[in-house]
Amino acid sequence: MGFIERLERNIAKLEKRIGKEQIKIEHLRENCESKKITKAEFNIKKMRIEAKIHSMNSRIRVLQGGMTKEKKHQEEKAKEKQKKKEEKEKKKK
Repeated sequence: MGFIERLERNIAKLEKRIGKEQIKIEHLRENCESKKITKAEFNIKKMRIEAKIHSMNSRIRVLQGGMTKEKKHQEEKAKEKQKKKEEKEKKKK
């Protein structure tokens, strides 16, 4: 279970970072509306942050796929173990 837990932790960290990046966009929007930065500067910075968010979302999807594969692998192992037990019991009888 250690591997799956690490994947879940990494996903949680990425989701937290995405939230922080979205807050940065909101602060930029506020600065733009209060005329502290120009609209062009806002758009450039916003695009950079959105690119980061997009890459983090992609990474989350990859990690979720890894979790799915690992869970499936563990289920297959459990089924094989169960089959071996049943075969041993049949041989004893």
